[in-house]
Amino acid sequence: MVAAARALSALSLCPLLLVLSRFYVLSGSGSLNLELAQSINDPGPTHTCTVVPGAAESTEIPPYMTKCPSNGLCSRLPADCIDCATNFSCVYGKPVTFDCTVKPSVTCVDQDFRSQKNFIINMTCRFCWQLPETDYECANSTSCMTVSCPRQRYPANCTVRDHIHCLGNRTFLKMLYCNWTGGYKWSTALALSVTLGGFGADRFYLGQWREGLGKLFSFGGLGIWTLIDVLLIGVGYVGPADGSLYI
Repeated sequence: MVAAARALSALSLCPLLLVLSRFYVLSGSGSLNLELAQSINDPGPTHTCTVVPGAAESTEIPPYMTKCPSNGLCSRLPADCIDCATNFSCVYGKPVTFDCTVKPSVTCVDQDFRSQKNFIINMTCRFCWQLPETDYECANSTSCMTVSCPRQRYPANCTVRDHIHCLGNRTFLKMLYCNWTGGYKWSTALALSVTLGGFGADRFYLGQWREGLGKLFSFGGLGIWTLIDVLLIGVGYVGPADGSLYI
């Protein structure tokens, strides 16, 4: 009888234990879900990986390469393509030889078409500013008077031609006579002076509009001014107003 009572009490506790176990499982899974949600919302510190690219190889072409022909004779390379061990103690006007080396990236050959880096160059001992006028180019000036007494000079920037070798700086200043033209023709000016000089056409053509107006309203200075201008234009004393030379 006692055993039956104990079995009945155990059976009555089973539903209570089952309910408690379910509540524990549910409470535990809720905390796990909460932790999982927090881990998703706060993933913690992030680590970034920076990729440093390797140094790109330089592929720039030196400026002097535009003047340096490939596989040409080393002795005929422009001066900008070679480095020479010059000697300033040579005798002016005498032939002299210098040891030269081609610059990096420059390729040239000798007389037998073999690749060459070091060679000897022959030249005349003189500075660049002592070269004849045919061996260098100078900037022209359009702001000086070509028709003046005495003749005007201007400082010009001159550069030696590529294939000419000389001592010193290849760019230099030189005083040159004003020598430029604005397109005025001497024959046209003289023809206008002879035919329409009484109306100042020659002076208008040369850009001297004040003198042209004076001749126009004075009828060529009653002919005297006209005759004088014919002589002055004929000998070239009267020129364009901008100071240029006749064609």
